[in-house]
Amino acid sequence: MRSSSNVETFHPRYLAAFKELNLEWIETHFSVEKTDLEQLENPERAILSPGGEIFFVLDEGTPVGTCALIPHGPSCFELAKMAVDPKYRGRGYGDLLIEAAIDWARRHHASKVLLLSNTVLEPAISLYRKHGFTECGTSHDDYLRCNIQMELSL
Repeated sequence: MRSSSNVETFHPRYLAAFKELNLEWIETHFSVEKTDLEQLENPERAILSPGGEIFFVLDEGTPVGTCALIPHGPSCFELAKMAVDPKYRGRGYGDLLIEAAIDWARRHHASKVLLLSNTVLEPAISLYRKHGFTECGTSHDDYLRCNIQMELSL
């Protein structure tokens, strides 16, 4: 199923997809929070300008999944805003996004990638563990919905 897919970094033409994919995912599982809106309304300012990146998995040219790397200090990025269109789940697109993000973080001399999640999202937690992330904490002030922090040493 992956043969017609590829991962690209941010381009303004994908701005609406970044917001729509994430809102669908967040609203399905939780509630949209202030930090979400700041990042989704102006990702150029909140994610890209500080030195982060946004990734999109394309299926036949259409963005069907996304994630972001947000800088947290000089050698750490947060993997955030990961969402795949429900119609395209189960095709390995989450793997493609995580692999692209980890590769990008390594090329940008990061020593670790962290992420915030919730343990009710068992498929997501399994995906993160598959890629080497391990639990390193349980709370974070930016989001009410997060009850687990995971990290990957690079």
